[in-house]
Amino acid sequence: MPDLTLPIRSAFRSSSLLALVLGFGLALAPAPEAQAFGAPESFADLADQISPSVVNITTSALIAGPADEMPVVPEGSPFEDFFEDFNNRGDSGPQRSEALGSGFVISEDGFIVTNNHVIEGADEIMIEFFSGKKLPAKLVGTDTKTDIALLKVEAGEPLPFVTFGNSDLMRVGDWVMAMGNPLGQGFSVSAGIVSARGRQLSGSYDDFLQTDAAINRGNSGGPLFNLDGQVIGVNTSILSPNGGSIGIGFSMASNVVGKVVDQLKQFGETRRGWLGVRIQDMTPEIAESLGLDEAVGALVSDVPEGPARDAGVLARDVITRFDGQPVNDAGDLTRRVADAPIGKAVPVIVMRAGRTETLQVTLGRREEAEARTMPASAPAPDAPREMETLGLTLAPLDDDIRSRLGLDASDVGLMILNVDPASEAFTKGLREGDLITEAGQQRVTKLQDLEDMITQAKGAGRQSILLLIRRGGDPRFVALSLD
Repeated sequence: MPDLTLPIRSAFRSSSLLALVLGFGLALAPAPEAQAFGAPESFADLADQISPSVVNITTSALIAGPADEMPVVPEGSPFEDFFEDFNNRGDSGPQRSEALGSGFVISEDGFIVTNNHVIEGADEIMIEFFSGKKLPAKLVGTDTKTDIALLKVEAGEPLPFVTFGNSDLMRVGDWVMAMGNPLGQGFSVSAGIVSARGRQLSGSYDDFLQTDAAINRGNSGGPLFNLDGQVIGVNTSILSPNGGSIGIGFSMASNVVGKVVDQLKQFGETRRGWLGVRIQDMTPEIAESLGLDEAVGALVSDVPEGPARDAGVLARDVITRFDGQPVNDAGDLTRRVADAPIGKAVPVIVMRAGRTETLQVTLGRREEAEARTMPASAPAPDAPREMETLGLTLAPLDDDIRSRLGLDASDVGLMILNVDPASEAFTKGLREGDLITEAGQQRVTKLQDLEDMITQAKGAGRQSILLLIRRGGDPRFVALSLD
């Protein structure tokens, strides 16, 4: 299924009628705060209250070629001649490209929040206020992981502003209101409800509120308000097959945005805590294979060099509490670690071999953690010894395979040569070229090792066996049924 999630930024060339005809950018929708009463008779008072703090944003950048691509129109269309003339103007040199978005003022001295994708690559940023006043803005800092940017204007007078509310208080069904610059038409308001909470799209720190308030191109970076006039989200993207609103919008939760903005204001960059583990969500099958009663917590699949290793965290540990707070899943742990102070020693409770252990981990800074480039996996060549089990065709590593994968001589495991498309293994994402390094929490170096572990698991009454899979150096636990 294609990814239909779209950012809500609007782009066009200022001199181009075509851009005005074909549309602008857009963003997602808001989420309301918990209210114990029905729909308001009118949103007019709320709109009057918050309008002066919402801004339109126009960015400009010099690009190497035309800003717009020639649209495809049916042969014989009345627009065919127009677009052909438009495309043959000879404007092939550097041109000025403009884009539209939205934002909101968060302090009387002129700090403004928007999406990073609204201002990314711009060399000029112009802010238009509800009153019609326009001011240039400078970029204070950005965070690509949450798609947030902080701007600053010098107004010479106190500006109307809004404050962040507590997005954790928003319930599905709460009323919300969005305001921004949809389709470049200027200040516009739409209302709806919070449709869902805790949506994750593609980022490690995603915590989106989903809303059915109408959001379109140009709304990117605009605020999502609760009925108290507090910002509980930043409209970021929509789910749409055609680029227009179909009532599925996403707004980054204010409890994420507020922390990012505070760091951008103070440092001009983010400073997130770093635990130094690779983690994944627990599943009932993995929990059963580890002898656990419930599938909660974050399963540690690998512990590279870093704070966690120094503190004694091991692969196969299940992190259940971090700094005194329960950990529900991998995303929950990622956000908690990011919010924790760098250099702080925090208690981390893990489940290990059926017992709990408390470890003290001194957090590093994620932005300073060295990026590690791992070799990509490749399909293995024919091997003289093979085994078929669990829907997999397997062979032990040899020197030729190690060379192809860029592995060290000390690396061991079983290479997956083929995966039965009808098998559970295929459904759970195992593919040709993946490497099995552990089975039943024990290292496997030869085919007999895996056979022995399967036999032991069945003898112990297990319904599944836990495998540690590596793909391009990235580890992941997968539990496969033994039936």
